[in-house]
Amino acid sequence: MSRLSEKYTSEIREALQNKFKYDNVMQIPKLEKIVINIGVGDAVNNAKALDSAVKDLTIIAGQKPVITKAKKSIANFKVREGMALGTKVTLRGERMYEFLDKLVNIALPRVRDFRGVSATAFDGRGNYALGLKEQLIFPEIEYDQVERVTGMDVIVVTSAETDEEARELLTLFGMPFEK
Repeated sequence: MSRLSEKYTSEIREALQNKFKYDNVMQIPKLEKIVINIGVGDAVNNAKALDSAVKDLTIIAGQKPVITKAKKSIANFKVREGMALGTKVTLRGERMYEFLDKLVNIALPRVRDFRGVSATAFDGRGNYALGLKEQLIFPEIEYDQVERVTGMDVIVVTSAETDEEARELLTLFGMPFEK
């Protein structure tokens, strides 16, 4: 069992129950999944860029990502329907907790001039979206092996009904929100 999943069962659930006064234990918010997405716009001209993104995401997530394809053709961007344009991975269970632990405690503090993540990036239904500018903040990525610095989107999906509940859940997990 990972460190954060143990912390959730022993401390976080009880703290959320006390703060929000839930009638039923099934109402207590929990993490459902984490989706990591890398869009590779260069994949139109350079197929090797997509391979590099897949390799990096595999190393970061510990799971093989899925290649996402274009749903529609867009002539201005030279994109055809079905063309590979990005990669994503959905983490659940122990891998999800391991990734969140690594993100909060190792990767985010390595960001240059880091003051915290935005507290307003919730979607209104308790899900949080975070954009990272480079994959180099993760310790598994070797600087010399990187062909191209790419950004990524991290979406944390929770079972919380409101943004306030989700913010409290992520704060208890150690997410460093800016003041």
